[in-house]
Amino acid sequence: MARCWYAYNGVGDIIVLASYNLAVVKPSCINGPRICAIYAPNCGPVPSILSTNMRNYIANAEILLVSQPDSTPGIKKYVYCKI
Repeated sequence: MARCWYAYNGVGDIIVLASYNLAVVKPSCINGPRICAIYAPNCGPVPSILSTNMRNYIANAEILLVSQPDSTPGIKKYVYCKI
């Protein structure tokens, strides 16, 4: 399934699909105390699903303040944060 970047709207719950809007460009944010964007399946107006892994990445990003997953250098990041 294709994946696209979705920008977090900054006001909704970070695990609710409607809190994200399809982005037409890759985000330039990387790390910080707030969720910036997620790389999720569907490519429609909102993501189609937030998998358990994605919810875990979002939770970890909120705690660690860095893009996730953060365990291995060079691995694809699915959640970006911003200042």
